Amino acid sequence: MANKNSLWSRLFGPARDEESEAPAQQAAAPIQPEAPPPEARPDPFRLELAPDHAVKKLWRLWREQAGRQSPPAFRFEDLEGADVLSANQARQELARLLLTVNASANQRLNRVRPQTKKTPQKGEKPPPPSDLDAQAVAFVTNDRLTAWVLAYPPVGGGKELDRDMLLKALGEKQVKYGLDDDLLDALPSRKDRYFRLYLAARGRSAVHGRDGQVVDLFKRSPERKLVVDEYNRVDYAAISFIQNAEEGDVICRIIAPTPGEDGKTVLGQELSARNGRAAVAPKGRNTALNEEGDALVATKTGHVEFNGRTFQVRPVLEIEGNVDYSTGHINFLGDVHVRGDICTGFTVRAMGTITVDGVVEAATVEAGSDLIMVKGAQGDNRAVLRAGHSIYAKYLENCCVYAMEDLHTDCVINCDVYCDGIVEVRSGRGTIIGGSIRAAHEVSAEVLGSRAEGRTDVTLGGLPCQEFDHEVLVREIAELEEELEKTERQPESPVKFTRMGKLRMQLSLNKNKLEQFDRDMEEQREEQENPGVRRLTCGVAYPGASVTIGPASYRFQRETRPVNASLVSGEISVI
Repeated sequence: MANKNSLWSRLFGPARDEESEAPAQQAAAPIQPEAPPPEARPDPFRLELAPDHAVKKLWRLWREQAGRQSPPAFRFEDLEGADVLSANQARQELARLLLTVNASANQRLNRVRPQTKKTPQKGEKPPPPSDLDAQAVAFVTNDRLTAWVLAYPPVGGGKELDRDMLLKALGEKQVKYGLDDDLLDALPSRKDRYFRLYLAARGRSAVHGRDGQVVDLFKRSPERKLVVDEYNRVDYAAISFIQNAEEGDVICRIIAPTPGEDGKTVLGQELSARNGRAAVAPKGRNTALNEEGDALVATKTGHVEFNGRTFQVRPVLEIEGNVDYSTGHINFLGDVHVRGDICTGFTVRAMGTITVDGVVEAATVEAGSDLIMVKGAQGDNRAVLRAGHSIYAKYLENCCVYAMEDLHTDCVINCDVYCDGIVEVRSGRGTIIGGSIRAAHEVSAEVLGSRAEGRTDVTLGGLPCQEFDHEVLVREIAELEEELEKTERQPESPVKFTRMGKLRMQLSLNKNKLEQFDRDMEEQREEQENPGVRRLTCGVAYPGASVTIGPASYRFQRETRPVNASLVSGEISVI
C-alpha cells in the first residue's frame, strides 16, 4: 500500500491533509461549527470543474513537476478580460465546452498513467509516467464565429507548447479565418499558457442593413390641451391646431436604408446579410418627394395634417376682415381663418378647421374638424355651430351647438348643446345657465343653473349628435314623402314630371343615407355596450337644474354644493 500511495503521489502530487499537519493541541481543542459561506452567484462565463475532474488531476501532476502554478480556469473572455459572448450564449456554450474538456482530459490522463498493471513490490519504485508532449485542443462555438484553444502541459521530458501545435489543433476543427496571429506567436511563451481558454480566432458577424425611416418635422397629432392660467382663464387665441407650411417647406425627412454587410465564420463560410427596407414616404395630397428623394415637401401653401396614413397640405383661406356682404358665404375645402366676426345671416363651411378671432353672430358655422372661437358666439337663438371634432369657445349664448367630440368653453347661456364626448365648462366663470345640455359621457362645470331657478337640463348617455342628425334625416324623409304625394295629385304637366323626378331622387338618396346611418349607429351601440363614465360634476347646482342619466332623472330642489351625480343601481346618486 505504501508503494501504491507513493506512485499516486508522484503522479498527481501528495494529498494535503490540513488536519494532520495541525498541531496536536489544536486537534485536541473543541471544534467550533463554521458558518456556511455565502453562496456566490455562478459565473455564466466560467466552466466549473469538480475537484476529482481529470483536468484537476492533470494540473496536480503538472504542479508536482513544475512547481507552484495557478489552478485551471476556463472562461470565455479575451486577453483584456472582456466578455466575448453574451451571458445566454455563454451558458449554452459551457455545456458543449464541458464535453470537449471531458473527452480531451480523460484521454490525456489515460496516456499519462503507467502502462503496466503489475503492482510494485515492497521497496520497488513505481514506473515513471509516460513522456508526453504538450497538447493543444480547439473549441469552436455553435455559431462558428469564435474559436478557442486550451493547452495541456508536457509530462516528463515531453515537448513544450509551440505555434505548430496550436495551428494543428485549429486545423483539425477546420478553423482558417480570423486567426489571431499575435496570440498564436505569444501564447507558447506565456507563463499562464496551460489550463486556460484563449480566443484564437474570431469571425465577422453579418450586419443587417438598417431600414429606412421617416423623421417628421410636423406633428402628426397636434396636442389638444387647454392651458389655464393662475386666474382660471384660457387664452382661446392661443388655441390653434393649424400647422402652416409654405410651398417647398419640408414636411418630413426620408432616411435611406443601409445595405447589409456579409459576415464570415472562422471556418471560412460566408454569412449573408439582409439589406434594409426602404421607408414608405407618407405622401398625400399637395405633397411630393424632392429630386433626391430624401424629403417630402409641400407643393402648396396651407395647413399640414396627418390623416392616419399620409401627410397632406390643405389650403388655408385667410379672411382678413369680417364675413359679411363683402365676402358672402364661405364654402371651402381646406381650413378657414376669419380675422374678424361672422356676421348675422352668413354661413361659413369648411372641410378642415375654422378659426374665428372675433364674434360669431346669428350665423351658421360648420367645420369638418375643429371649431375655434376666440371671443365666442352670441347667436340670438339663430346661430348653428357644428364641428366634426371639438369646439373651443370663450362663451356660447343662445346657440345650437353640435360637437362630435368635446366642447370646451367658459360659459354656456340658453344653448341647446349636443356633444358625443364631454362638455367642460370649468375655466373663467364656468357657468351653465338655461337651455339643455346633452352629452355622451360627462358634463363638468363650476355653476349649474342660476339663483333665479331658471330651467337648466343636463342629459347624459347615448350619442346625442348622431341621434339628432338621425331625427333630422327621418323628418326630412317624411317631408319629402308628403311633398311627393301632393305633387302626384297635381294636374299632368312637364313641370310636375320634372318636380317628381327631383323629389324621387332626393328621397332615394335620403333613404340610402338613413340606412347607412342606422348601420353605423348600430355598430357604435354594440361598441358602447358598456357606456363607461356618465357623470355630472359641478361646484354648485341651483334649484331648477335637472340631470337625466339613462332612464333616471333628478331635479335639484335646493342649492347643492358640490355635486357629483352618477347612475347607481338604476337611480341617480348625488354626492
